[in-house]
Amino acid sequence: MSETLRNTISYRVPYADTDQMKVVYYANYLVYFERARNELLRALGLTYREMESMGFALPVREAHVNYSAPATYDDLLEITAWCEELKGVRVKICCEIRRDGKLLADGYTVHVFVNLATMRPSKPSPEILNALGAIG
Repeated sequence: MSETLRNTISYRVPYADTDQMKVVYYANYLVYFERARNELLRALGLTYREMESMGFALPVREAHVNYSAPATYDDLLEITAWCEELKGVRVKICCEIRRDGKLLADGYTVHVFVNLATMRPSKPSPEILNALGAIG
């Protein structure tokens, strides 16, 4: 992959995302990763809906989060995602979550391209590879 596109979204933390200690519940960081991943694909010119219409899905194979500092209610977060690696049927998407430039959490998810008809791992189509910048 040549030039890596980094896409950043803003997200204001609603009260519903926090726990009894008034900080963002730890599992919600993976939801934030998913929000950023969706928008990264959209910025690359490919939505999940379009991928599904091509017969592909991207289930999560692995997820990892490093927590550095808590996010709290009403924080305005900057969530950045980028495609770190594309190998065969696997793609690794990295994410960083910041507030006012301060790193709160970072990590990644690894996904496997699967054929929706068979639910078996499948090499992504040329259209998907082009969108991710892997060829061309």
